[in-house]
Amino acid sequence: MSEFFRNWWQALSHWATGAGTTWVDLLISGVIVVVAIVIAILFSTLVFRRLLRLSIMSGVDFDVKTAAAIRLPFAAFIVLSGIYVALTVLSPPPAVQVVVNKTSGVIAVLIGASLVNGIASATLLWLQIYLRRSHPEHGSGWLFPLVRRGVLGFVIAVAAMVCLDILGININPLVAGLGIAGLAVALALQPTLANFFAGTYVVTEGLISVGDYVEMSNGIDGYVVDVSWRSTRLHTWTNNLVVVPNSLFAETIITNYSKPEDPVDVVVPCGVAYENDLRRVRVVSLEVMETVRRECPGADTETEPTFRYEAFGESNINFYMIIRARNRVASFEVRSELVEELHSRLAAEGITINYPVRKLQLPDGLTSLPAAQPLLRGSHLEE
Repeated sequence: MSEFFRNWWQALSHWATGAGTTWVDLLISGVIVVVAIVIAILFSTLVFRRLLRLSIMSGVDFDVKTAAAIRLPFAAFIVLSGIYVALTVLSPPPAVQVVVNKTSGVIAVLIGASLVNGIASATLLWLQIYLRRSHPEHGSGWLFPLVRRGVLGFVIAVAAMVCLDILGININPLVAGLGIAGLAVALALQPTLANFFAGTYVVTEGLISVGDYVEMSNGIDGYVVDVSWRSTRLHTWTNNLVVVPNSLFAETIITNYSKPEDPVDVVVPCGVAYENDLRRVRVVSLEVMETVRRECPGADTETEPTFRYEAFGESNINFYMIIRARNRVASFEVRSELVEELHSRLAAEGITINYPVRKLQLPDGLTSLPAAQPLLRGSHLEE
């Protein structure tokens, strides 16, 4: 590497001491450099300000950020072009021209890398701001900065390899080594990468947001307090913090009780004996639900409760009641209040809820089963 740059320096020194140029060539080269600097300044001030004004008038923040990202790289490229043309006017020898070409190529690649990174960062920043404004619940504090760092690292790696190739340095062993190293790192970090990509899926889908009450298929439920690049944290109603890897969180079945809205329906099944007056049962149940809806803090007062008979059961006529709670946590309180009030009211009304009942049909003339008496203890026997 040192020998390579030493040859470059010797070629430049030989050209500079050779004095093969005239003062006219130097004057023309100087004028070209000055003109390039003036054009770069004009672009950075007048043209850029006009573009910026047009972007602001159009109301598109993306154009503003993009214009700001391309300002410095374009000015630097104009100055580089002027210097390259000025050096070419001086008619350097072939060895020096090769040095000029390679040096200009390396600087152009660096400027291009800065331009690409600036545009990518501006695009990601605009997208992050847009998502926060339009969907505040979908915003993420870690995803976009992490992606920007990834883009920066990728641009630097590509620019470095292109620069080495321009300088005539063989990058094939480097590419092969990076490929093998990348494969080894990918295999070693497979769980971490799986969690990262699953985390990006959870964030970009927008179905799970911080503050939602969710329940996983394995029974774990709670409020989502954070979604990071590795895990999702749930605050359970028992005041515990559960950390779930994103790979597991993305693959399991999840019920989000906060979407499409917070209120949830509380379904309470019950049943009454066949001898009861079903119309009276219906009236009493609706009165109980109305009382709970009015007096329980967790009940939603804007939704009418529902009562429906379901089926003829083995011991009871089954029915279910539906009352709406303000959210998932409040549904536990509403359910408890409804069960307590219903049991008390049915007992006061003389409405029976049967224990398991079996009706035996005995053959004609047979009035009892002495041998089966111990087996029927505690059961209801009807003849």
